[in-house]
Amino acid sequence: MKILVTDKDGKEHELDAVTDWSVMEVIRDSGLEMLAQCGGSCACATCHVYVDPEWIERIPEPTEEEIGMLDGAFNVNDQSRLSCQLFCSEATNGLKVKIAPGSY
Repeated sequence: MKILVTDKDGKEHELDAVTDWSVMEVIRDSGLEMLAQCGGSCACATCHVYVDPEWIERIPEPTEEEIGMLDGAFNVNDQSRLSCQLFCSEATNGLKVKIAPGSY
C-alpha cells in the first residue's frame, strides 16, 4: 500500500502505508516535516493536509471533533483534513495529500 504526499517544497513522495495507521503516522515516520504536536489525538491542527480532489468523495467524512479542530487551522479549504483522522487501508491505496502551511 502506498500514499502520495506532497511536502512544503512541492516534492511528491511515495510512502509505504501500514494498514490501520493514520496518514499522520506514515508521514511522521517517513521523516517528512510535519509538526503533529498532539501525536494524533485530534487535539490540534498541526497535521493539517489537503486531500487531492479525486479522493475527497472516497474517504470518510470528517467527524464533528475534526471539523472543530480545523476551525482553528490556517488556510483551511474544502480539501482540508487532519491526517491523524485519515486511516490507511486497501481502500486508501494511492491516496494523495499535500501538507498544508502551518503543519511544518
